[in-house]
Amino acid sequence: MRTKSEIEIYTPDREIRIGFFSLFKEIFADIARSRELIWRLFLRDFSARYRQSILGVLWALIMPLIIMGVFVYLHKGGILRFENIDIPYPVFALFGLTVWTLFSTGLAATSESLVKAGAMIVKINFPKISLVIAAMGEAVVDFLIRLCLLAAAFIIFKVAPHPQALFLPLVLLPLIILTLGLGLFLSLASGVVRDIPNIIIVGTTFLMFICPVAYPLPDISVFAVLNRWNPLACLIVASRDIVFTGTLSNPGGFIGSSIFAFFVFFMGLRIFHIAQTKITERV
Repeated sequence: MRTKSEIEIYTPDREIRIGFFSLFKEIFADIARSRELIWRLFLRDFSARYRQSILGVLWALIMPLIIMGVFVYLHKGGILRFENIDIPYPVFALFGLTVWTLFSTGLAATSESLVKAGAMIVKINFPKISLVIAAMGEAVVDFLIRLCLLAAAFIIFKVAPHPQALFLPLVLLPLIILTLGLGLFLSLASGVVRDIPNIIIVGTTFLMFICPVAYPLPDISVFAVLNRWNPLACLIVASRDIVFTGTLSNPGGFIGSSIFAFFVFFMGLRIFHIAQTKITERV
């Protein structure tokens, strides 16, 4: 008879022959029982990333500032012209970049989470999803750090957020869910194709210029048509709307993108749960 300390939280060799809802109940139960492990993994990776860094967490602020500076320079120089912006452009651009980096850094961190922990995966039997969730936690903390920079920009340029900005966490939730769902897929793919992290860097950089991150959504153009069907664009615009105007300019797009985000997340959970028994052989 097993004691409480011997309770099994993960059974890698168990075949998945249970119902749809029972499967997800089991997955979330594993995650709940692994919350202490997720916290420890997050603390280990977050502290290790900045332990020998001169600037430390300031690196989380430097890149958005540099990219914002480039866009502001192009805007001031007349190379990029945006006429329908009612707030100071530096605040507009910095907000979009802050939200975007939540997605881009989260995707990069989660996709590499299993490969980076290859030695631990081989030696220790534990729920591998803990690594992906801990990596996403790092991206969320980086986002919270960047919010301090954004708050300073609001004060400097005397921009008052709309009272509805209190609902920003709810609006951002689908973006976080979408990032985590994609990260589950890409973390598995990285174990097979080691070029995935490099592809993500190139891909997210390209997407940043396609999505209305540092510019308003065009009314009539090829970009307008593309972004109308782009879930990332809908989620970024929704977060900006709730902070600056308090109303969603495209509620239908936000709802559809949210449904898509949760679909990707649950599919990622299912596939990750099934494929995690083969992870050790690949990493």
